[in-house]
Amino acid sequence: MRTNPTRTNLTRTAVLAAVLAVSALVPQALAHDRAAVAPERSPGVALGACEAGRLCLWKKPDFTGARHTFELSDTEIESCVPLPKGGDAQSLANRTGRPVTTYQSAECAETGEFETYPGGGTWTPRSPYQVRAFKIWEN
Repeated sequence: MRTNPTRTNLTRTAVLAAVLAVSALVPQALAHDRAAVAPERSPGVALGACEAGRLCLWKKPDFTGARHTFELSDTEIESCVPLPKGGDAQSLANRTGRPVTTYQSAECAETGEFETYPGGGTWTPRSPYQVRAFKIWEN
């Protein structure tokens, strides 16, 4: 069976062009994923200090103001934990190793705003709402 050299070259060229196009897009896609994980912060704002295994909540944005910390050892999993009376938070760091949902409602009601943050090390300098309660999830 004879092959057409022109057709073979065109096929090779098409395959190479497709490979190059895909390889050019992969770094952009990965950069987008890294940007989604990286905490957004204002220029000059340092990440708040939060030890491994803890959930840290700050009264004010950009990890300032009074800080409340919670550990797995003294926090019931999958239970609503309201912040101390009159307490709320505007920034947080989740280093529990488990997902944490923060709530605008002090009763963890889903009628208000709520957001779940992964537990591998998430810093949020500006919550979109006043955090008044949270739940730590099993996984």
